[in-house]
Amino acid sequence: MRLLPRARASDEPGEVWLVVGLGNPGPSYAGHRHNVGYLVADELAARMGASFRAHKSGRAEVVEGRLVPPGDDGPRVVLVRARTYMNESGGAVKQLASFYKVPPERIVAVHDELDLPFDVMRVKLGGGDNGHNGVRSMRAALGTGDFYRVRIGIGRPPGRQDVADFVLSNYSAMERKALPLQVTTAADAVESLLAEGLERTQARYNS
Repeated sequence: MRLLPRARASDEPGEVWLVVGLGNPGPSYAGHRHNVGYLVADELAARMGASFRAHKSGRAEVVEGRLVPPGDDGPRVVLVRARTYMNESGGAVKQLASFYKVPPERIVAVHDELDLPFDVMRVKLGGGDNGHNGVRSMRAALGTGDFYRVRIGIGRPPGRQDVADFVLSNYSAMERKALPLQVTTAADAVESLLAEGLERTQARYNS
């Protein structure tokens, strides 16, 4: 999906957005439900035609560019994947927000959501952490919860399975078949949010 850069959330020249894909670093976590934020960040990086590189802070990997067709003057975007574990990701986000001079209202966190079924996604601004360690860490580090969230449903664990074991486990075979579409849709929602704002994005993706 590629949206025209009209009616974007911010039209001020030089303004930067941070889009943070929440997850845990390392190959042993790559396929976990908790790492869907990383998958969406990877999809957005591919759309930008770039690869993640280590930021000089040493605590994150970033991609810098624009999420619009070549030649269009859309908002500048820094995609972020923290190199710290999920429950410490807020420190890395705060450091990058300071480095790029990005206020919380231009930060988007992309993360898994237990309280949404697997095939559901919601976009919102602000709110609590709902038990998500990455969001909790971001709220604590930034001193506010007033940043955007793209919440990607993973559903609740079956039976009596522990929540931590569930989020730190791989998707089922059936879910893996549908996962690429879920990741693509979430990436589309991020583009929509930056290009057209919250209200239009919610109308399109929260229905």
